[in-house]
Amino acid sequence: MSVLCVIPARLKSTRLPNKMLAVLQGQPLIQKTYLAAKPCRKIDRLVVATDCQAIKSVIEEVGGEAIMTPEDCQTGSDRVAFIAQQFPEFDTVINLQGDEPFIRKEMLETLIEPFNSDNPPKMATLAYDLIFETEYDDPSLVKVICDLNGDAIYFSRAAIPYRRDPKAELKVLHHMGIYAYQRDFLLEYTTWPQTPLEKLELLEQLRAIEHGHKIRVCYTPYRTLEINTPEELERAQLFG
Repeated sequence: MSVLCVIPARLKSTRLPNKMLAVLQGQPLIQKTYLAAKPCRKIDRLVVATDCQAIKSVIEEVGGEAIMTPEDCQTGSDRVAFIAQQFPEFDTVINLQGDEPFIRKEMLETLIEPFNSDNPPKMATLAYDLIFETEYDDPSLVKVICDLNGDAIYFSRAAIPYRRDPKAELKVLHHMGIYAYQRDFLLEYTTWPQTPLEKLELLEQLRAIEHGHKIRVCYTPYRTLEINTPEELERAQLFG
């Protein structure tokens, strides 16, 4: 098995302007994410996919590889697929968000592991324990519930599932927006139009579920801190 990891990084961001170049603990955010992923030995090639020359430059400053993509890529997955098309020698592709500067190599190894099996999933993602007191009702955080085989039943920003008995034990995980795909599935998946639930929740992974495909949810004991707002950037200066 050969693994290509692509970090999609566009400069424009609604809640945090120029987010990928924001300085976090002395480094541009995208550079810090790239360097955090680099130690993972199971990744054969690590590439930043961007439409911004400044982002390309900060990756190349640390000896990394960055490839320019069209500005009209609609999603991060589209940007990843654009790169994957250029590298047919890789059978597994990771989509690592550029705003995950605290990703650990162990997390990436956990995500890759199912693709080493005799029956690899078409798509996989990561999730960790949800803090119910503060996260269960927070619509900015994505929750996932799984079937008995560890495949996703549903992802939502809502508090799922409904707890008729508030004291009942509940296995809900905090979803991370990191994915791995069989390359051929990724290239097919990104040609499909948006689906109704995807549009409703603004969660593109629901497109795969609505088409009847399973997504393997890989549990990790580690937590990260995504950065989407100035407040989260400030808090992240002390994280790690």
